[in-house]
Amino acid sequence: MPPKADWHYPTHVRFGCGRIRELAEACAEAGIRRPLLVTDRGLADAEPVARAREALRTAGPAPEVFAEVTGDPDLPVLEAGIRAFRAAGADGVVAVGGGSALDVGKLIAFQQGQRRPVWDFEDVGDNWRRADAAAIAPVVAVPTTAGTGSEVGRAAVLVDPAGDKRILFHPRMLPRVVVADPELTVGLPRALTVGTGMDAFAHAFEAYCAPGFHPMADGIAVEAMRLVAGALERAATTPDDLEARSHMLAASIMGGTAFQKGLGAVHALSHPLGGRFRVHHGTLNAVLLPHVAAFNRPAVEDRLARLAAWLGLVATAEAFLGWLMAFVRRLGVPASLRELGLPEEAGEAIADSALRDPSAVGNPRPLTRDDVVALYRQAWEGVLPT
Repeated sequence: MPPKADWHYPTHVRFGCGRIRELAEACAEAGIRRPLLVTDRGLADAEPVARAREALRTAGPAPEVFAEVTGDPDLPVLEAGIRAFRAAGADGVVAVGGGSALDVGKLIAFQQGQRRPVWDFEDVGDNWRRADAAAIAPVVAVPTTAGTGSEVGRAAVLVDPAGDKRILFHPRMLPRVVVADPELTVGLPRALTVGTGMDAFAHAFEAYCAPGFHPMADGIAVEAMRLVAGALERAATTPDDLEARSHMLAASIMGGTAFQKGLGAVHALSHPLGGRFRVHHGTLNAVLLPHVAAFNRPAVEDRLARLAAWLGLVATAEAFLGWLMAFVRRLGVPASLRELGLPEEAGEAIADSALRDPSAVGNPRPLTRDDVVALYRQAWEGVLPT
């Protein structure tokens, strides 16, 4: 029988250099009159937030700012943001920053009107139906990194008291409008440019390899990987290369769009590792990716060969895997999880959480506990697959 599938694709994106000047218009489009500007501590006094505030001042009073977002945010951060939303009398959120700021902004807008605990909306089954959809405030997202794709996502990540990252989901968590201005990513340091860029690549790669019939996601994922392959080294080496920054920001949005199809073992491992050990998510993904790609090769041999051809390589899985390992080395990605300071025994500690992670079910090759531990061991030792 011909395949059947449900496809959901994202929102209005105002893309291009200088588009931050349109932020007030974007808020009006989203129906926001009194925004709470949500960002992280490192950006509070930086140029992207200053430009966002200036753009909003053209349409009315300066917005209230909540700038307490941390990396790998947890429930206390969210609760503080909800208090700030209510104290400001806000009717929507403008989220400015990387994945953590965008996720917290989306969660504030979502959770401020709910009566159930946020954990009741974990991305399992139809838990999202428990939410009062009418109480969800609108969001305008302004990404300042090119990696997470949270600006076009219907989910957000929050660290629970046990240190695990939990994925919360609702269709209306999707921002109404995205202002994607590559100029806002120019000041990103090299290590974060590389880490977030490889996060975008991992999103696209895992979506492409995920089982299921979704040719739109596959096509977007493949083009996103081609853009990263051509632009990430340039963006990291020449930070003010606006063409490279534009291509990376587009690839990030494309990766975030494509992974509606699914993710896989890279994210299943990196979520609990990042939550418990507070290591940058994209950098974790970059270290794990070659090991997971080699592990999944038997299940996606033909797909990897087609991907190699799209990247201008000999059309074999071996050619793609060789290119990937050389690519991360040229970018200066750490050679092992040990270099990131993770303990040797962490594979056993996070194995059960990795298997419970929603990303695990999208892996093209079924994962067992032993597989998780073995993948962690390989990545911790830095022994690249042959």
